[in-house]
Amino acid sequence: MSRVLLAKGQYPERLLRPTVAYIARCQKSDGAIPWFPEGPLDPWDHLESAMGLAVGGALEAARAAFAWLEATQREDGSWPANFDAQGQPTTPRAESNFVAYVATGVCHYVLCTGDDAFAERYWPMVRRALAWVLTLQGPAGDIAWARDEDGAPCDDALVTGCASIYKSLECAIDLAQRVGDDPTAYLAARSRLGEALRHRPERFDRTWESKARFSMDWFYPVLTGVLTPDEGKARLAARWDEFVEPGLGCRCVADQPWVTIAESCELTLALLATGQRQRAAELFSWLHDWRTADGAYWTGYQFAEKVLWPEEQPTWTAGAVLLAADALTETTGAARLLTGARALPAFRTAQAQRSR
Repeated sequence: MSRVLLAKGQYPERLLRPTVAYIARCQKSDGAIPWFPEGPLDPWDHLESAMGLAVGGALEAARAAFAWLEATQREDGSWPANFDAQGQPTTPRAESNFVAYVATGVCHYVLCTGDDAFAERYWPMVRRALAWVLTLQGPAGDIAWARDEDGAPCDDALVTGCASIYKSLECAIDLAQRVGDDPTAYLAARSRLGEALRHRPERFDRTWESKARFSMDWFYPVLTGVLTPDEGKARLAARWDEFVEPGLGCRCVADQPWVTIAESCELTLALLATGQRQRAAELFSWLHDWRTADGAYWTGYQFAEKVLWPEEQPTWTAGAVLLAADALTETTGAARLLTGARALPAFRTAQAQRSR
């Protein structure tokens, strides 16, 4: 496939309409979106797919995905980390970044559609989810990655997971303001989490091997706004040659000859967050070689063996493609959500107005 180089206002509707349709075909009648037809699912990837549906204008399908989340939320505010093909939980464990991501998903839908009633409708679900997540925040600001089967916090934290929560807390602040709730707890938690991510590296990967070889640990603090644009640009430049294979995409891990489409899309967002639009457009243009005739995208390409691997076409990869395309072209009202912090200035303005 020829390179697809996108610019503002040039959303490739013809190219990506089948990608939206692919996610919708995989969606089950109850609204759940498995990784692929008749496959398992998890809350984070389900939300990524739902966000792709919203970008593509499949709003009824996107709303069904949120209704499924509401129906499956547990009394404590969490969701099981994994579900099987029949929609049954396969573990009682809940993971903090999976649970927090519902705030990002709801905020994205509201910005995409302008439907503030949606925020009102799902704010109770988001509030319960974030309340559960914040019980896992420790004194240093880091947030434990999960609660295990007996409800005890798992005593370690992930850079990527906590960076994702940092963005979700920003979205919770935005939603709280929309519905007239108090965002103070989310502001405080986000500030403490940011300090841990920026200045307390010893709080992460304490009980297992460092995840620094994974590209997500490299670019997620940039993508989610933990770092300033200048800091993020420097961070990306420092390890660019380790992770990026020219003409192919972003490696999942630095020491394996395997580029993955979802990570490449998220790196596209991180580049946009640092003002590197031309480089972001170029990176995204490489990815459509991995697109199938029906609009799905393969997980990745092992370029030493020259094989697609694994032989799966995940819905969440399709969702990541749609989100990156929207961010590049700024087509919807949610286009900048994942490329820059937007909630905090609004909160400061509201605070200033109240203090007059």
